[in-house]
Amino acid sequence: MLADKLARAITYATKKHEGQVRKVDGAPYIVHPYRVAMLLKEEGYDDDIVIAGLLHDVVEDTDGTIGEISNLFGHQIAQLVSVATEPDKTKPWVERKKHTIKHLVEAPLEARLVVCADKIDNLRSIIENEQALGVDIWKHFNSSKEDQQWYYQEIYKSLKTNLSSTSTPALFMQLEQLIDQFK
Repeated sequence: MLADKLARAITYATKKHEGQVRKVDGAPYIVHPYRVAMLLKEEGYDDDIVIAGLLHDVVEDTDGTIGEISNLFGHQIAQLVSVATEPDKTKPWVERKKHTIKHLVEAPLEARLVVCADKIDNLRSIIENEQALGVDIWKHFNSSKEDQQWYYQEIYKSLKTNLSSTSTPALFMQLEQLIDQFK
């Protein structure tokens, strides 16, 4: 029955993100949550984590709510999505990012995995688009490349806080490699 839950989540996320596009390349926005979910699935994580990856931007970027996600997909998925959601997008970029960095230090590993997969896909997109567009990419962002570099480095530090060095998830290592490439 978990496959049914995943199928329902795909439909739900697709409907919620309908008409949205990625800000740099204009690709349908849903491509991003799909890639995040696929990263988590490829690493062998359970369906609740994969579904949270698929739904991670619903509350932040659509009219979906944590309550709705909880009702449709369960409390655990809603909790994971909640950790990955910026609480107030009206606040300045730096303030929102500092909140996320601080918040992740105490987050459960499952939520950190969702955030890590999100950051991997975002960073891959930035690197690909920067190679294609050069410095023009940065006119699409509310921050500079240097600010983005700072953000991803700090996110990585928060993700790794309080984790054993012998149990660092492969996703974290992928993110570290992308950050090094982005520098």
